[in-house]
Amino acid sequence: MSRIMTIKKDKTNTKDIIARNKRARFDYEIHDVYEAGLVLQGTEVKSLREGKASIAGGFVRIHDDEAFLYGIQINPYSKGGYSNHDPDRTRKLLLNRREIKKIKIKTEQKHMAIVALSLYFTKGKAKVEIATATGKKAHDKRHALKERDIKLRIDRLNR
Repeated sequence: MSRIMTIKKDKTNTKDIIARNKRARFDYEIHDVYEAGLVLQGTEVKSLREGKASIAGGFVRIHDDEAFLYGIQINPYSKGGYSNHDPDRTRKLLLNRREIKKIKIKTEQKHMAIVALSLYFTKGKAKVEIATATGKKAHDKRHALKERDIKLRIDRLNR
C-alpha cells in the first residue's frame, strides 16, 4: 500500500520532509544511519517538490562499489509530457567510497539489510536517509506495541 504525503517542514534541522518509512522502524532494529544524495531526472525533482513520493519498502543494494535504491516510487510529474520518468526505476545513491565499503562489510558479515527511512530536501538537494538494520522477530514487535500502548495510557492519565 503506497501513501502519498505532502511536504512537511521540519523546523529544527531545516529539512523539507517528503516521505517517511514508518514501517521500517517497526519491522527493523536500526543500527547505523547514513545520509545519501540521489541521482534524479528533472521531472523527478519537480514531482518531489509536489510531495508525490512513497518510500515504503525502499531498500538499497550495492553493486560494483556503487549503491542503488530500489522499491521507492516517485509519481510522474503532473505537468510533464513525453519526458516524464518511470516511477519505479532504480536510482543511484551518492555516498563516499568509505561509506559504501563500510556498509557493504556490515551487510555481508552480520546479514543486515539496508533500508530507506526518509526522503527529504536539504539546502535544495534531494537526500535519502538510509540505515543498516536487522529484522525484528514477532515477539520484539509485540513488545514494541506493548510499550507504545503503555506510554499512550500514561500520557492520557497525565492530561
